[in-house]
Amino acid sequence: MSAHGALAGPLRSLLLTTMAREHEDVMARAEAENWGYRRFLGYLVENEVNERQRRRTERQLKESGLPSGKTLEALDEKKLPDKVRRQLPTLLSGELIRRGDNLLCFGLPGRGKSHLVAALGREWIQRHQLKVLFTPTFKLVTQLLAAKRDLKLPGALAKLERFDAVILDDIGYVQQSRDEMEVLFTFLAERYEKKSVVITSNLVFSQWDQIFKDPMTTMAAVDRLVHHATILEFNGESQRAPAAKAKAGAGGSS
Repeated sequence: MSAHGALAGPLRSLLLTTMAREHEDVMARAEAENWGYRRFLGYLVENEVNERQRRRTERQLKESGLPSGKTLEALDEKKLPDKVRRQLPTLLSGELIRRGDNLLCFGLPGRGKSHLVAALGREWIQRHQLKVLFTPTFKLVTQLLAAKRDLKLPGALAKLERFDAVILDDIGYVQQSRDEMEVLFTFLAERYEKKSVVITSNLVFSQWDQIFKDPMTTMAAVDRLVHHATILEFNGESQRAPAAKAKAGAGGSS
């Protein structure tokens, strides 16, 4: 084994796997192009950092639960309400999530709420290395309720704490029993002023008694969510209707 090749083992033991894989080729290039030590070492370190970041981002995207098709590239920004579109650069900066603030999106079905928050979640991971979880609200509630029955609710909530932002999609479709309402409220209370919650809802706050049943619990939940929050309203026509009409028309003409 060459002296250069003998470095691979120690580098792997230090978990510098990219350096271990690339150092011989980089060393040959450095010698051929007469690099200095600083450039040689800087090149290796930069490649190691970039590869680790790539793997971390890939892992976080896989764990996020984000729907694959709802990306920023696929988002038709022209169909967003003007006020929402104007706030998009600020939302993409990720500062809201770093502060632990909330993002609340309201509007009737088909207005693009879920697509926007999913696209934002993906960009927060890719641009800012933030940890994001996207989940239908009913799914999270079901998981928390099962954890509560198994006396594991604190552990389940602790696992969710590692996410900088949890996106609860379609909270308005969840019609909870008292037990389900309680675990959802507990989740929101645990994240209050610590980590971000992103919510999409077809119900305005005055209708949230359909979710939490009890007026006092509803008031407490709303109070925690809006205390540090950006609120977006999605009005206008459904974005799904034109596509459905076009599809129906194509089917009728075939």
